[in-house]
Amino acid sequence: MATADDDNTPFQQLNGHAPPQTGVIQYERGGAWIVVAHGAYDLDSIDPLAHALETAAAQHTRVVLDTSGLTFADSTFLNLLLNTHRLTDLRVAAPPPQLLRVLEITGADTLLDLRPTVEDAVT
Repeated sequence: MATADDDNTPFQQLNGHAPPQTGVIQYERGGAWIVVAHGAYDLDSIDPLAHALETAAAQHTRVVLDTSGLTFADSTFLNLLLNTHRLTDLRVAAPPPQLLRVLEITGADTLLDLRPTVEDAVT
C-alpha cells in the first residue's frame, strides 16, 4: 500500500470520490490527544476519522489533528473539523496547501486553531 510519502501516490478519483486509502493513528503527547489523519477523506472514507475524533473529543480537553499526511479533503472533512471544534479544544496541525485553501475559501481558517506543526499545537 502506498503512503503519503511515496513519490507515486495513487490517490485518484474513483467514481467521483477519493478511494478509501486512509489511516488514523492516535497517541498522547504533552497532555494533548493526537489524531493523525493520513490519506484522502470524503463521504466514503470519513467514518474511521470521525469515530476517532468523536471519541477523542469526549475523553480529552485538547485534541490535535495532524493533517500533514492528508492528500485530499472535501466538505465532509471540513464539516467534521467544525463539529469537533464545538466539542473540544481542537487544534489542526500542519495543514497541507489544499486544506488551507478550503479553510480560507470557507472562512473556517478564522474559526479553527491552525498550527504549523504538531509540536506547536501541543504547547
